[in-house]
Amino acid sequence: MTQKYLCRDCGTKIRFKGEEILNGKMLAFDTDNNKKDLTYIFKCNSCFEKDPSLTNYQETEVYSRVVGYLRPVKQWNVGKKAEYGERKNFKVD
Repeated sequence: MTQKYLCRDCGTKIRFKGEEILNGKMLAFDTDNNKKDLTYIFKCNSCFEKDPSLTNYQETEVYSRVVGYLRPVKQWNVGKKAEYGERKNFKVD
């Protein structure tokens, strides 16, 4: 296994022997409620014993203003999303 997996809570390296997790647990969650695309998070045994739940795992929902209304960017059409991606941030002194 070439990919490096870390505990989500403390950053401890998760070790494997083949497919077996030696020092942790794998938790799965679904971000789009479709049960097809699950996201996997690892916790070391120590952190899992302290708190076995998976908290604070949702993606941040970004809101922006279009024609005077605040709307989640996720709900925009393709053209508006492209325009949002081209926007530049300016810092005013």
